[in-house]
Amino acid sequence: MNAPLTPANITGATRREVVVSATLVGGALLVGCSPGDLLSVGAKTEFGAFGPFIKIGADGAVTVVSKHIEFGQGNHTGLAAIVAEELDADWTKVKVEQAPAIAKVYANTGMGVQGTGGSSAISNSWDQLRKAGASARAMFVEAAANKWSAPVGEISVKDSVVSHAGSAKSATFAELLPDAAKVTPPAAPTLKDPKTFTLIGTDKVRRKDSQAKSDGTARFTQDVHLPDMLVAMVAHAPRFGAKVATFDAAEAKKVPGVVEVYQIPTGVAVVAENTWAAKKGRDALSVTWNEDAAEKRSSATILAQYKDLASGKTPATDKMKWQAFESKGDITKATGDAFEATYDFPFLAHATMEPMNCVAQVSMGKAKLTFGSQIPTVDQLNTAKIVAMLPGAVEIETLFAGGSFGRRANFQSDYVAECVEIAKKVGKDRPVKLVWTREDDMTAGYFRPIVHHTVRVTLDKDGYPASWRHRVVTQSIMKGSPMGEPKLDETAVEGTKGSPYLKATPIVDAQLIQPDVGVPVLWWRSVGATHTAFAMEHTIDQLARKAGKDPVEYRRAIYTKAGANRHLAVLNLAAEKAGWPKAAADGWSRGVAVHESFGSVVAQIAEVKLVDGVPKLGKVITAVDCGTAISPDQIAAQMEGGTCYGLSAALFGQVTLKDGAVEQTNFDTYRVLRNTEAPTVETYIVPSGNAPSGVGEPGTPVIAPAVANAILAMTGQGTTSLPFVKA
Repeated sequence: MNAPLTPANITGATRREVVVSATLVGGALLVGCSPGDLLSVGAKTEFGAFGPFIKIGADGAVTVVSKHIEFGQGNHTGLAAIVAEELDADWTKVKVEQAPAIAKVYANTGMGVQGTGGSSAISNSWDQLRKAGASARAMFVEAAANKWSAPVGEISVKDSVVSHAGSAKSATFAELLPDAAKVTPPAAPTLKDPKTFTLIGTDKVRRKDSQAKSDGTARFTQDVHLPDMLVAMVAHAPRFGAKVATFDAAEAKKVPGVVEVYQIPTGVAVVAENTWAAKKGRDALSVTWNEDAAEKRSSATILAQYKDLASGKTPATDKMKWQAFESKGDITKATGDAFEATYDFPFLAHATMEPMNCVAQVSMGKAKLTFGSQIPTVDQLNTAKIVAMLPGAVEIETLFAGGSFGRRANFQSDYVAECVEIAKKVGKDRPVKLVWTREDDMTAGYFRPIVHHTVRVTLDKDGYPASWRHRVVTQSIMKGSPMGEPKLDETAVEGTKGSPYLKATPIVDAQLIQPDVGVPVLWWRSVGATHTAFAMEHTIDQLARKAGKDPVEYRRAIYTKAGANRHLAVLNLAAEKAGWPKAAADGWSRGVAVHESFGSVVAQIAEVKLVDGVPKLGKVITAVDCGTAISPDQIAAQMEGGTCYGLSAALFGQVTLKDGAVEQTNFDTYRVLRNTEAPTVETYIVPSGNAPSGVGEPGTPVIAPAVANAILAMTGQGTTSLPFVKA
């Protein structure tokens, strides 16, 4: 139970803040307040002359304050480039630092809370940072105009130097800084015409964190070493939903370096002077588990039950209903030759390079977290509930993180909450670092859920879809959302819902059902598109084959009918660069796939051959429409990384349960793509004047169906389940 709110643990808070804190700890939101306002109560919000996103030092160096975490995707560089472009700053003197956790100021404009996800870092910051940069530029221009008695319209800025051609006067940002800082920022600064951009869209925009990550100065959670810091590890239940019944810490406490053993809500924590002692102490623990509420089904059993739901063998219930997500026409009137297929997708682990970890310090009325926080606002709220304090007063120092793919962002802040629970027991503001091993990360959750699709399509006289019946069975990711559960869990059907294939089909009956499963599930890089792209794109290739049509031409006809111009553009670009329909080299086959996710459309043509029955990839031609391309080099890198991540899962990725327990514990049993297995990825960007859209995730879902379609072209056999390589 949370500690009561008393003057002792809310020192300095106003009466309103006490009410707000009590409300938040109770798990409710106040009417009339935005999440950002509410969750920032208690935070310090004082910023410099150029606002919360820009700092300019006495030497003229520009620091861009990023509200988004950098965990490998390169967004710090893109965000800095947006500011530098509008400010006309010297790119070589632009730096990036992480913003503090203040949702009122640094909220993701698409989420309402401070957080990074959904490939939205650049897109949600585009207008915001352009205005910040343009505003700062205007302040320097006005300062120079006042100083030189020159018209504002005659002042120019380039590479952090302000000039007036008429008088041949110029000054650096450093020289003008005192005067510029006194200028009132314009309410509506004038933004550049994108045609005049000199930085955005060029190869000048290269990563700002490469040096630090190469020389070891980049700071990750595991690099944190604070005075008097303890290290903790937690013994988790072997089955999800089990609770501690009893434990014996006697042997654990005999391990040199072990300081204490605590029971916490998720297991038993061993706190020690170092990581090795914590691990040896945990190994020595004796824990018995109450498994009355544990998930004890095997993954094969869960999938079989999903198939029974999709086929109608198991009827829906009042608590588990089918929901329509696309519906038009009367499916009972659908006639003609039908194509039917089912597709099965396993649980997947995020398998980040850096397992979960966190450093927490808790004392009366104070809490600080130091780690790679993906959604600081949620981590603040969950910490506040544990320590009973103002959410905004929970300080978070966000560090680099070694990947996430969605894992570091969940409603419960699972590993963060563990660390805070332990630090609260230790108390006295003593730092505690929680360390998860790879085995913890693989077996303690979270996962991409198991999914089953059933598709039945009838064709018209020209071989195109006349009716489309689709059933999706999967666990809900959004269940339990603190911001309220949506009527329809869009994460389960995105990529099928709104598909141009359904838009072009006269009769559609697409429904979703979401059974309860006692396995913690979460968004996984590209979320619903991880399975919907495969189901849609592999179905389309099989329909094209059934109609006796070229798969590229088949798609072109459907995209034209659906008005899917962006899909058509990326498909045409990829086909052009691949030389389609030119035949593949001897022994090789080619497959095509196109998919839209996170506002971007990606087309891929993959070269594939089978070696001892295992797909081997050569070249992958990728075309992407992601709006304005901030950094073409980084976009290419994200397409390459996303392709390899998606290919790894498609070839090998699979988490299985046996009687409810996870069978894979490390990379020896959860196989990932090797360097020698990675394809050559060529990326081509469709020119666009639209605002930027996502690139971190859209490259991931397209490769699996492209490979399946290449195998289809080679063997004539469709793929009904992933991974391609069965354990």
